Amino acid sequence: MVASVGSGVGMHVESDGPRSTEGCRLRIRMLGPLEIRRDGAKLPLPASRKVRALLAYLALAPREASRTRICELLWDVPNDPRGELRWCLSKIRRLVDDPDRQRVLAREDAVRLDLADGFVDAVEVQRALKEGAGPLGAAEAEALAALFGGDLLEGLEMDRSPAFAGWLAAQRRRFRGLRVALLERLATQAPDGESFGHLETWLELSPFDRRAHELLLGALARCGRLREGEEHVATAARRFEEEGLDFAAIRRAWLSARREGMEGPAVSAARPAPEAAVPGDAPGHVDAPIHRASVAVMPFQDGTGASGRRGWADALAHDVITRLAKLRCLFVIAEGTVFALKERQLPAEAASRMLNVDYVVAGALRPHGDRLSVEVQLEEIRTARVVWSETFDHARDDPFEVIDEIGNRIVASIAGEIEANERNRAILKPPSSLDAWEAHHRGLWHMYRFTPVDNQAAQRLFERAVSLDPTFSRAHAGLSFTHWQNAFQGWADREPEIARALEAARRGMLADDRDPAVHWAQGRAHWLMGMHDPSVQELTQAVDLSPNFAQGHYSLAFVQAQAGDPRAALVAADRSRSLSPFDPLLFGMLGARAIALVRLGRYQEAAEAAVKAAARPNAHAHIFAVAAFSLALHGAFEEARAHAAAARRLLPGYTLDHFRRAFRLDPDGEARFGDGARRIGMT
Repeated sequence: MVASVGSGVGMHVESDGPRSTEGCRLRIRMLGPLEIRRDGAKLPLPASRKVRALLAYLALAPREASRTRICELLWDVPNDPRGELRWCLSKIRRLVDDPDRQRVLAREDAVRLDLADGFVDAVEVQRALKEGAGPLGAAEAEALAALFGGDLLEGLEMDRSPAFAGWLAAQRRRFRGLRVALLERLATQAPDGESFGHLETWLELSPFDRRAHELLLGALARCGRLREGEEHVATAARRFEEEGLDFAAIRRAWLSARREGMEGPAVSAARPAPEAAVPGDAPGHVDAPIHRASVAVMPFQDGTGASGRRGWADALAHDVITRLAKLRCLFVIAEGTVFALKERQLPAEAASRMLNVDYVVAGALRPHGDRLSVEVQLEEIRTARVVWSETFDHARDDPFEVIDEIGNRIVASIAGEIEANERNRAILKPPSSLDAWEAHHRGLWHMYRFTPVDNQAAQRLFERAVSLDPTFSRAHAGLSFTHWQNAFQGWADREPEIARALEAARRGMLADDRDPAVHWAQGRAHWLMGMHDPSVQELTQAVDLSPNFAQGHYSLAFVQAQAGDPRAALVAADRSRSLSPFDPLLFGMLGARAIALVRLGRYQEAAEAAVKAAARPNAHAHIFAVAAFSLALHGAFEEARAHAAAARRLLPGYTLDHFRRAFRLDPDGEARFGDGARRIGMT
């Protein structure tokens, strides 16, 4: 079961560090063997492991838990699971309740543990690290690290409760990752002489984490402890070789650190920092690896009882890996590698650090009667921050349909969340320090704001990205889109911008013709040129290459809505929204749906979709026009005029002519929208 990321006890605390325990009568330690103290005195724990397990589960639950869920978690078909649950709750009440303070709260089918006035070490760590270890100062990180006395709930294994065992394994993985992130934060903040303890503990927890080895060797070199460094390299190399892992990068890091340590700080300071170098400025740069965000999709935990070597969980992980790889925008660890690590029973977080990836996807499948629940989370490894988590639910009637449908939603969500996270990270960096990947994502941040100034900024950043890495097909596609925007929005001379949009798309095709984004860019450029069929052909190729490419489905809807098959446009628009329900282009998906519905004469539905499109924060003038004309056709004239006024605020003097120049409607569509415009005086 995937670990939850909420505090679970309703606390509201402003500080990033752990709360003071002063005034907390009840203290529960979970990071190590379970321990409960009341007024400083240690309480004897119940002999029943089920009682202790239930207490721990409720303490970490982000919200109240249903009795049904708890029974499934802790009991393997007992005679009276609800009766046993009531008995366990009575034992917990004796531990945590006061005469004037009930902390076990039960109502009908729900139970929760209210520890807002208590102190739970694991909850404090979760709360403080909700946004990762990056924002923490040294004092807060030290205080949180001191709470760890070992693994979560040491000694609380239960052989006959497989669901609880899965939950506990995921929680332990999660907290071990949080501890490693704290140690990394401390090791990078502390002076060399004070960092060794943190680095040694880090390596005990994650012995194959390349980053930890490199930091330790760098600190040893700077302190002049070269002999210890050589001994560490020899020992670590043997361990890596025994595991069949590549040690070359760490060895190179040691040679570099030793050389700088022997040259002394004066020489090292005179050498330009690696971050200051721009690829392409120095000889040999072609050998430098091009940065891409990397992700490992670990095999999901399988609670379905599937027999055989590969069950539903493995099939779903395989599907997610394959579909992510088809997007071509991420470095995805191969299936053979992650499944080999599973065979060695390596936890997902440890495996991800061994693979030196940026993100890890972990999940679990669990049956509920005739339905299947899939819990998935995406974690940023270095900060231990959960970027995204979701639970999907589907009928179990057709396993292939389950894997296909849930796999689609997982892949689209992962790709979108990583892109958003990388955009937000890139926008905080100085522009001069950006590599190609970062320049591209900073460009996306500007591009999705849909203003002339931001579009120009995005264009410069995409140009920088392709100059740094001409093989980066996504950056070519982004550059094409900025020229497309200039032409579509009327922000620059239309014909030259159409030519530039097509040229950038073709360059992207030369860089990687398997990237769906470059076919998407070329399809949109063909649409600008009035080439409907070639446009549909390229966009179809984009979604054939990657069925999870939401923007490809959206663009198909956009093109078909205007002059092609409006019913196919509705299917494509709905598909794009289901794949990416929070997409920056959601206004366009809804707008395409509205245009198709107008052509079908379904004006009320068109108006509803168009109003939703216009409500999106980055909607442009043409979207407000679609809403105004659709509402007018539906007879909602007052609301139509309000949307027309909004279009004119964004583009002064907006009329039907602006709309006709932007879109390429068939004669029937032109007549319908023209009728809507005439009804509110926008002709």
